[in-house]
Amino acid sequence: MRRSVITCALLASVAWVGLTPGPAVAAAEGEVTVFQTEFQPLTVYRDPAGCHKLPAAAHVLNNATDGPVRIYGDPFCLGPWVTVAPGYGSHVAPGSGSFSA
Repeated sequence: MRRSVITCALLASVAWVGLTPGPAVAAAEGEVTVFQTEFQPLTVYRDPAGCHKLPAAAHVLNNATDGPVRIYGDPFCLGPWVTVAPGYGSHVAPGSGSFSA
């Protein structure tokens, strides 16, 4: 009986540790800038964290953050991506893309 109580307590503590979230991932510091057309101002994302849908006419993304940025072909940051290193940029497909930092 005593052994089963200890075993249950041990399993419960392991399950609790497994369910608690790990350390938070720090948000990228800096700016991601998106160029659309010559007739629109740049779209600027300061200290971006999480998934961001690109503007409808997005054409070029510039990564001026301190970390990599992933560009996706869908609006939900799913599926394959292209990684843009800090200090670099990339053309993006207009319409339904997104990025995460």
